[in-house]
Amino acid sequence: MKGSTYRRCSCRDPKTGKELGSSCPMRSSRNHCTYSIRQELPPHEDGSRRSFARGGYASLKAAQADLDHVRALLGLAESDDPEGVQLIAEMLSKVSRDKLPLPDVEETRRRLNASQDLVGSLTVAEWLDRWLAGKRIRKSGISRYETDVRVHLKPHIGDRRLDRLRVSHLSEMFTAIADANAETLEQNAQRRAAVDELAAVPWKGKGNRDRRKAIKAAIDAMPPFRRVTGPSTRQHIKATLRAALNDAIGQQIITFNPAAHVEIDPVRKPKALVWTDERVARWQQTGEKPSLVMVWTPKQTGAFLDFVADDRLYAMWHLIAFRGLRRGEACGQPWSETNLDRHSLTVTGQLVQDGWDVEASEPKTDSGFRVVALDDDTVGVLERHRKQQEANRAEWGSAWMNTGLVFTQEDGSWLHPGKITDLFERLVTASGLPPIRLHDLRHGAATLMLAAGIDIKIVSDTLGHSDTRITRDIYQSVLPHVGRSAAEATAKLVPLQRKAEQEKQARKAAKKAEEAKANRKKKAKAKRGAKKG
Repeated sequence: MKGSTYRRCSCRDPKTGKELGSSCPMRSSRNHCTYSIRQELPPHEDGSRRSFARGGYASLKAAQADLDHVRALLGLAESDDPEGVQLIAEMLSKVSRDKLPLPDVEETRRRLNASQDLVGSLTVAEWLDRWLAGKRIRKSGISRYETDVRVHLKPHIGDRRLDRLRVSHLSEMFTAIADANAETLEQNAQRRAAVDELAAVPWKGKGNRDRRKAIKAAIDAMPPFRRVTGPSTRQHIKATLRAALNDAIGQQIITFNPAAHVEIDPVRKPKALVWTDERVARWQQTGEKPSLVMVWTPKQTGAFLDFVADDRLYAMWHLIAFRGLRRGEACGQPWSETNLDRHSLTVTGQLVQDGWDVEASEPKTDSGFRVVALDDDTVGVLERHRKQQEANRAEWGSAWMNTGLVFTQEDGSWLHPGKITDLFERLVTASGLPPIRLHDLRHGAATLMLAAGIDIKIVSDTLGHSDTRITRDIYQSVLPHVGRSAAEATAKLVPLQRKAEQEKQARKAAKKAEEAKANRKKKAKAKRGAKKG
């Protein structure tokens, strides 16, 4: 295609205002004129012409360099690729019209091959929006991603160019989050102090009323109580960004993922602790739980199940306590996947919350799809529950909602997972037992299996863990007698010379004691015989 460089004088006639062009008396002077370029571009699809034009070059060499640059860009699209030809032509038209810098040839080649926009650079915010729109995961997962993006990522790094995002930018973001946490804690403390002060001021008396009014005004002017961004949330923010940037790498938009290299404070996951007598006594004195994750002993679990024996959802509490189903899995378990004749059930779905709304979803992970064996007692409990459900169905008649689930509300409709958690907490409080969460009842099932000597692989499969390491990490602290039995068994495997000598001496001492006892009996018998004689 035709292209050229040419000199141009921009001087104008003072009377007419027209450019003088070649008639300018200064045209022959050195450095008076500038150079321009023009390159024909592939025509529009309707056949109309278009071109790339640019001027203002100080030298012919600079003008020729840009013309060669334009031609190199035109050469990126093969002649048998009409779509590519049009994309390059549209890009150069836009660059010429908007007076944008000429894009790099190799970068344009990469973008063209990756079917990306050829003009402009994505910001982090633009990419995150595009990434979220393409995610195909359950609604609750999308909501969590959207929260990370809206609350943290866009405000801190949304305006930065995606291809220029660096580890240092992310470090600055997490530092800013930590600073905001400190400010929030200070403001919360100030508001708490003001609230406590207000509570201590008597209602009666003019001076007291004025003081209360002033304190209330001060409280109203303060920021409301707010939650800080904890370590787990910060890790989730990092994971969200890392996933988004990995997809950008997969689409060849960027080549480096800074989120994979930024360092933030690690999350210390709470370990499961058992409610021993000592811990229970401490809790009764202070009201404090030793750990977020607390597990009942077998005796405490039995006491709770006895306490809720008449509860309409007893079978659910029993199933979670012995087989370790997750809350959503229990709420969403269908009768069609519950085979009492074969003593098993298959976990194929769950009910999950999105805000306060409830929706059916697949299990949490691929390993969540699993077959769970049922013992005779649990089968009996579920059979009695089914009979009661059939009686409820008959009582409700046409108003019964046939969801096909094992555990439902009185009219057969879905259980709300959040309400089930609230009900469980009320039952635990009423029982007088030390507090645990509903999810801790699942932890208790794992602990019981480990205490019974079940192989950890079977325990992991029953719980739906993707790896036995997850099971080990959570249940390092098991029932006390399990740990003691393991310690005793381990100690017996090591032959210590000192220990052997001590045991030998102990046996000798025991033998001497037995011999002395026998001699004393013999002498006593001889004395009795002599007296009789």
